Amino acid sequence: MMFGYTITTMLKLAAACPLVLAIATCTRAAQPSAVVEGGAAVTSPQSAQARATVGAYYFDGWAGRSERWKDDATWAALNPPTHLTKRMLDEFPDREPIWGWRNDSLEIMEQQIDLAADHGLAFFAFCWYWNTDPEKVAQDPKHTGLQLFLKAKNNHRLKFCLLVANHAGFLFRDADEWQQAAEGWLPYLKHPQHLTVDGNPLVIIFNPGNGDQDGFARVQGIARQAGLAGVVMAACGSGDAKRGFTHTTHYNIVPGYAAGSESHKFSELVQAHQRAWRGSRDQPYMPTLSVGWDKRPWEGERGLGQQPGWYFPDRTPEQLAGGLESAIGWMDQYPEQTTAERIVLLYAWNEFGEGGYLAPTKGDPDGAYLRAIKQVITGRRP
Repeated sequence: MMFGYTITTMLKLAAACPLVLAIATCTRAAQPSAVVEGGAAVTSPQSAQARATVGAYYFDGWAGRSERWKDDATWAALNPPTHLTKRMLDEFPDREPIWGWRNDSLEIMEQQIDLAADHGLAFFAFCWYWNTDPEKVAQDPKHTGLQLFLKAKNNHRLKFCLLVANHAGFLFRDADEWQQAAEGWLPYLKHPQHLTVDGNPLVIIFNPGNGDQDGFARVQGIARQAGLAGVVMAACGSGDAKRGFTHTTHYNIVPGYAAGSESHKFSELVQAHQRAWRGSRDQPYMPTLSVGWDKRPWEGERGLGQQPGWYFPDRTPEQLAGGLESAIGWMDQYPEQTTAERIVLLYAWNEFGEGGYLAPTKGDPDGAYLRAIKQVITGRRP
C-alpha cells in the first residue's frame, strides 16, 4: 500500500533521474524491567501527539566522487559518490534510494526533509568531520547534506544537530583544535532550527576517549561569549562527566563488528541496544536504536576493504516498531535517567553501506520502515 503523495511523487522523479566508523562498545548492564527481550512492544499511553523526540543520524557518503577504481571507465561513467562500491551495485541494488545513489541536490534534500517530518521524525543528526584546514572542512563532500539542509526552504519542518565523527582520520589533538572547531560550529549552534536540550544546543561526540577537558571548557566559553548559555556535550558510550560530558548516548552498537561473516537475528541487535539504556539525573542518557546492520557492501576488495563481520538480515518493519516502542517504554519507566525532551536517536537515515537506513529504497519503495516508526511515534495504529 502506498502511503502518501510524497513518495508517489518521488518515485516519478526518481524514474527521470540518472542513476566507517568505529563502533561504540556495548555495555552489559542489567536489562531494564520495562523492556522485553527481542524488541517486543511495551504498552504505554498513546496519543495523537509525538510520544518522543525521535531523530536519525545522517551520514553523507552519497555526494562527492569516488576515487576507487578510477581506471575503470564503466565505473567512472556512473559518477559514483564517495562511498558507493561495486558490491553495492552488483549484490545489493535494492539499497539504492528511490532518488538514486546521489543525494547532492537541494531538491532531494527537501524531499528527504518532507519524508522524515511526514513520518514523525523530529531531527537529523548530521555527521561532521574535523580538519585543521577550514577550507577542507568546507569542501568535505560528507558535509554536503548539512549545507543543503541549511539552504532548504522547508528546513523549518526538522531540527538538526551535529554528530562529531572524531574517529581515525578526523581526530582532535588538543584543546586548541576543539576551540577552533567550536568557532566554526557557532553558526550551527545559533541556528533557530538547531536541536536543544534544556534550552542549549546539542553536540554529540562519537569518540568519548578523545574528549578533552580543557577543550570542552573552551567550547563552553565560546558558546557563552556568543550569547548561548552553554552546549550540551553528549558522549557516544561512557563519557566522563569530569571531562565535560553532560549526557550520554550511542551512535550504534554492533556485536561482532569484525568477528567474521556470520548471519544473526535482528532481535540480537535490538537487545544489544536495550542493554545499554542507562543514565542518571546528573548525566542523562538518550536511547539509541539501530534500524539495521549489514556492512557486507563495504567488505573486501569490491567494497571499502573492511574486514567481514556479523550481519543481521532478517529485520522487518514490525521488529523495528517493537524496538522503538521499547525505547519509549524505557523512558516512560525511567524518566529520571533520560532527557525531559524524551530524545531517541535512530541509526540511521541513510547508512546504506552499513545496512542502517530508514530512507525509502528500491527494495522498500513504499516506505514500510518509515510507516512503522510513524505509527509508534504518533501512537496511531492502522
